[in-house]
Amino acid sequence: MMDGRRGGRRRGDQTLLPLRRPARHFSHTVSCWYCDFKCMAFNELLFRLGRRHSRILRVWFSIGIGFSLAALIGATVIILCEMAKATLLYAGIGRSGDSSFGLSFLTAGMNMSPSSMGFLCLSSFVCVMVHEFGHALAAASEGVQMEYIAFFFALVFPGALVAFNDASLQLLPGLASLRIYCAGIWHNAAFCGVCTLALFLLPLILSPLYIHGESPMVLDVHSMSPLSGYLSPYDVIHSLDEFRVYTAEEWKQKLTVLTKQTPPLSFGQSSGIANMRKSYCVPHYLIEKSIHVPFTGYETYCPNELFAFAPITCPDMSKYGDGGNKTNHQESGETIHCLNAKDVIKLRKCAHDPVQASNNNSGCLCSEDESCLMPVQMPGLGWVEITYSRLECLNHGRSLFSENQHAIGGERGCLQTFVFVGDLISMAQSIHLTSYQPRLSMYFIAYLPDLLERFFTCSFHVSMVLALLNSLPVFFLDGESILEATLLHYFGFLSSRMKQSIVRCCLYGGTVICAFLILRTIFVSVS
Repeated sequence: MMDGRRGGRRRGDQTLLPLRRPARHFSHTVSCWYCDFKCMAFNELLFRLGRRHSRILRVWFSIGIGFSLAALIGATVIILCEMAKATLLYAGIGRSGDSSFGLSFLTAGMNMSPSSMGFLCLSSFVCVMVHEFGHALAAASEGVQMEYIAFFFALVFPGALVAFNDASLQLLPGLASLRIYCAGIWHNAAFCGVCTLALFLLPLILSPLYIHGESPMVLDVHSMSPLSGYLSPYDVIHSLDEFRVYTAEEWKQKLTVLTKQTPPLSFGQSSGIANMRKSYCVPHYLIEKSIHVPFTGYETYCPNELFAFAPITCPDMSKYGDGGNKTNHQESGETIHCLNAKDVIKLRKCAHDPVQASNNNSGCLCSEDESCLMPVQMPGLGWVEITYSRLECLNHGRSLFSENQHAIGGERGCLQTFVFVGDLISMAQSIHLTSYQPRLSMYFIAYLPDLLERFFTCSFHVSMVLALLNSLPVFFLDGESILEATLLHYFGFLSSRMKQSIVRCCLYGGTVICAFLILRTIFVSVS
């Protein structure tokens, strides 16, 4: 935001500069509805920097004019489309779900949880400084010295501005004025590019101290998380249902896929090869000791910590020769066996080795003394095997796998496996992961990459929001100055009075529409 302050006194046709006062680097103003903090400490430094590199800076900020004008047009189109959709919705013509634009850019990437408020405040401060630094540097390159940079609170709304001598601004040509007015938006857009480049190069920059993209590491487990009794900070996750996981993003993606692939068990059919990855060869003596319960209407109940398993028939591999998905339609009983999941996952899978199974013309590896059982997955509940290791185990040089490479479940060298049954999406969101692992056994540095990622990500979104908001044709924002300077200097065929009327209409209309859309967004969020 900019503020052109009238800092001179007129005597006839001369403009007299104010008398020089003793140097004051800071000042403040406090009232019942407004308070600010003014900083003058960097005035001379920024002015000298801008004058020294004025030629390069003018080229740089001239590029920003084109971007800012395009952003002004784009932001205006967005709010007009939003207003039209809101009008159609209230008229009963449109639907609330058919929006293609939305005001999501206003809150994009903003996580308002308490843990993220620190990043939001820090990112906001940095982005505001980048914005005002752009205005000050552009003005210095044109020979205009700023008076101060101010941070303020008006009622409950925070903001910042850079103040210039209004008489000096009025003497500038139109292109020079636009360079100053557009500099803040342009610097915010450039800072978005810097944050994107930093996120892209971060694995390379941190590679001497961290391993990236090998396995996600746990940084925090919420106290109410269903995994709090299994995972702890600095644990490294290796796989989900024997699907390798390399990054924190893959962790969420694979759990989303597994949630969609959780159908209820269908009796009367054998399981396909794909589904048999979650079936186990259970010895008959365990089945005989298990609790048997009926299965009716896709409902079954097992006591205590036992889990429901159902017998399935193995597909005949000889019938898969045509590449189809034929199944053996032998009838399976509808009796459910309640077993301890911790004991079951230590057993081998029915289709763990498809090549060997195909040599036996059977989809199972189970012997005659075993039966293939599959967990009963109710709608909304997922069954997933999570394989992880302790970071200190790996740092002490122990092997990732035990000598028995065919062991399934239990402890295999550094690897350990447990089963989670429940809502996979909420489970994924209940722990905090990072894609970086420290090369050294100094665990306190494990949080640094995550802090940098969150800062750059939050700064990207805050800077984007600042650029878009200041592009709106609204009073007291940069869009007001840009719109006024563009019409007054580059539409000579219009009279001065008509130009002022157009500017006022655009600003009043833009302010009213934005206020309406913000209130509508708040009302929809609350309701």
